[in-house]
Amino acid sequence: MATALVVGNMIGSGVFLLPAALAPFGWSAIAGWVMTIAGGVCLAAVFAALARTFPKAGGPYAYAREAFGQAPAFMVAWSYWISIWVGNAAVATGAVSYLSVFFPQIADTTGLHAVITCGAIWTLTAVNCRGAFLAGSVQLVTTVLKLMPLIAVIILAGFALSGFSDKPAIIPEFNGFVDFKLASVTAAATLTLWALLGLESATVPAEHVENPSKTIPRATMTGMILAGIIYLFSCSAVILLLPADDVAASNAPFADFVSVYLSSDAGRLVALFAAISGFGALNGWIMVQGELPYAMAKGGVFPRWLAKESARGLPVRAHVTSSLLLTGIVMLNYAKSMTELFTFIVLLSTTASLFMFLASALSALQLQRAGRLKSSPLLLAAATAAVLYAIWTIYGAGGEAVAWGTALLFAGLPVYFFTRWQNGKASR
Repeated sequence: MATALVVGNMIGSGVFLLPAALAPFGWSAIAGWVMTIAGGVCLAAVFAALARTFPKAGGPYAYAREAFGQAPAFMVAWSYWISIWVGNAAVATGAVSYLSVFFPQIADTTGLHAVITCGAIWTLTAVNCRGAFLAGSVQLVTTVLKLMPLIAVIILAGFALSGFSDKPAIIPEFNGFVDFKLASVTAAATLTLWALLGLESATVPAEHVENPSKTIPRATMTGMILAGIIYLFSCSAVILLLPADDVAASNAPFADFVSVYLSSDAGRLVALFAAISGFGALNGWIMVQGELPYAMAKGGVFPRWLAKESARGLPVRAHVTSSLLLTGIVMLNYAKSMTELFTFIVLLSTTASLFMFLASALSALQLQRAGRLKSSPLLLAAATAAVLYAIWTIYGAGGEAVAWGTALLFAGLPVYFFTRWQNGKASR
């Protein structure tokens, strides 16, 4: 279940659209994927080592607190939390959008999309409020279902390349390193970076995981490697085995690939699986968006009200609060004058996640230096590579997004100081 949480949160509805964005880069997109997956494996190794030594709820927040203290940890968790519930709005609306292939009235009826999206959010919030086992079971089932069309694309590509398909594959000519332009590889790696978000998911609900010091590291590494392999081969198949112009103009590149190499009905089925993929990712991210403020409240840097548990020992208040904010963002998306603002906020939320990756890698280095994390040449190399990778991807995100992302970090300071003042007042 922990592995399904990692894979399910990484593979959301966005992966089904990535080939369209990557198509113009050709072979450079493949190099971008390799760089991203390599960076992801280094980050996964960092999270695995941290989770093995500090199997605490909150994941990145807990590690930054151990390494640098409460204030820096709060800033990391604050930006990460905002990035989650704002980003969840995009996941939720994207999942419902795929359903419009089968139910056109969702797209044609004003406001219906928003109603269904909010219904999905609160249904999955209720699932997470019932218990971690139920949420994990939903995640396990949806992860298996979402992998099916991606694996089918890989198998179809294999048949096409081997000549067993009715439609032979025509792959672009590879001219060696001439096809790998640094600017194109960097741009492609920046795009594929969004697919990495979620590799840290198993570290957040640590208190609800059996034997977390062993389960979480294994799930993190296994989930990252599994998702990375599927990403690389499925997206590469679509990018290289369909005309680049067609892929770039497609709203459903995976469905188009299956339609070309199998049948149009099978292509429509992919749209259904894409919706399942989105709902599965939303389920996992709703778990994370509730567990994180709960861990922060228990740590004394968020209002204590959010640390209150239900009779089942679950952070229901934190789940409900986060989903209320998520609902507000979904409704904001349907105010036409605010659409551009919404898109920009989503960009900022994703950029904020990059700071979390950087802070976690730096935490590993600091804890090794302090002798609190078992050091090894392999872990030192992985943490150093993860720091360099995070800095590179922050650079690739662009100056404006980084500037606003930094502003988002410091916007949490008033909340931090108010909570500290409130807790100090209560302790007198």
